[in-house]
Amino acid sequence: MVASTYTVAFEGIEARMVEVQCATMAGLPSFSIVGLPDKAVSEARERIRAALEAMSIALPSCKITVNMSPADMPKEGSHFDLPIALALLAALEIVPKDKALETVPLGELSLDGTLVPVIGTLPAALAAAEEDRVLLCPTASAAEAAWVGATSVFGAKSLLDVIRHYTGKAVLSPALPGEVSHAPAARDLRDVKGQERAKRALEIAAAGRHHLFLLGPPGSGKSMLSARIPGILPPLTAAEALETSMIHSLSGLLDEGGISRTRPFREPHHTASMPAIVGGGKGAKPGEISLAHNGVLFMDEFPEFNRQVLETLRQPIETGEVVVARANAHIRYPCRFMLVAAANPCKCGFMSDPARACSRAPACGADYLARISGPLMDRFDLRVEVPPVSFTDLDLPATGENSASVAARVQSARDLQTQRYQGIDGIRTNAEAEGAILEEVATPDAEGRDLLTRVAEKFGLTARGYHRVLRVARTIADLDGSPSVRHPHIAEAVSYRLALSKEV
Repeated sequence: MVASTYTVAFEGIEARMVEVQCATMAGLPSFSIVGLPDKAVSEARERIRAALEAMSIALPSCKITVNMSPADMPKEGSHFDLPIALALLAALEIVPKDKALETVPLGELSLDGTLVPVIGTLPAALAAAEEDRVLLCPTASAAEAAWVGATSVFGAKSLLDVIRHYTGKAVLSPALPGEVSHAPAARDLRDVKGQERAKRALEIAAAGRHHLFLLGPPGSGKSMLSARIPGILPPLTAAEALETSMIHSLSGLLDEGGISRTRPFREPHHTASMPAIVGGGKGAKPGEISLAHNGVLFMDEFPEFNRQVLETLRQPIETGEVVVARANAHIRYPCRFMLVAAANPCKCGFMSDPARACSRAPACGADYLARISGPLMDRFDLRVEVPPVSFTDLDLPATGENSASVAARVQSARDLQTQRYQGIDGIRTNAEAEGAILEEVATPDAEGRDLLTRVAEKFGLTARGYHRVLRVARTIADLDGSPSVRHPHIAEAVSYRLALSKEV
């Protein structure tokens, strides 16, 4: 007797359809699983055997073979427990075979038959919808999958609930999407005393998704400023929320099926390894740059990160995706993030203070920042020096605008960019504009072009640097409500590009 059902195997954020076939035949009693299973999948037979025993269902004295097709695709994870169990139940004619074929089940079984939550139900639901099948998963994971909306999602608490559902004794109700989670109140920009230039740079970076580099002594407010970026960023659009949530689903970061509209803010420690930042490790899981997709990646103590880790950021910054290459697979993850880096001017951090600087100043500063390669530094659109704040200024009343006012301008600028790039694949913000599109939207007036030409010649701007100045100028013009890029916009963009240059 042969029966089949379908489930998914994950390759990055893609869920590949897998057919789970179960055959019962004459022969010595055995239970084997074939089709390139890993250790967790091979151990499923013991969990299934115990779960069936807990429900007083005895396996027949025959040879049971489970095949997972395509057989050359690696099958990893405990979520294969439920599809194997359902195919077996269909082969034993306990549940209807046609119902099993219409289902994409995934879930881990406990020894008593209860279903344990698994990761990845959101991309699995997308794959099920494409195949016009329903998704069956543990109840705790169903609210997450129900966000897809294009297919029915059923959540079961145990294998017994699955049997009752398919035999019509107790039909499960379709799951409802989880709540849209709201992040706690973001920190306000008014909490930062002074640093008006740095605040302006934060606003420009948030409006155009530009990469930002902050340089200043310890205690000047670099981390404090960066932590307030989420408060001025616009919420995720529906499409962006789904993209981001698929990555977080694979990483098990979605709480109780809720999808957040708040942009991710990831801040890895400088001791993080390359797999932790870029992705990899067991199962080639997404790294911090992918978890920050559509959000912010804040890297404090930037020069302290491993040099090899920093250099791997160069390609993802440009392409918006990363390929984790392994011997048996190439996994592709999206990683369109805004990089915010903070650094001290030297190892001790007090190079600009003659009373506290070490004896090697200023050579120590050059050596310290030399840990950041020129090609990587060239990818920062905005570079800002954050001076120390006098302790007497800390007693003064808060100055400047609050985050809500800045966020309103950022939202208006983003709305202009959404309208401008509507229908253009791969471009959502000014930071992604290139080629003919960039020339069309960011060509400056004659005075601005003359200024940019003179700056490029004097300071030897690279082609990348030249285009990044245009992108920043376009964002400044959007914040100003100007349809064209003018001389003041170019001048301000250039000032951020050359802020740390010793020749200025």
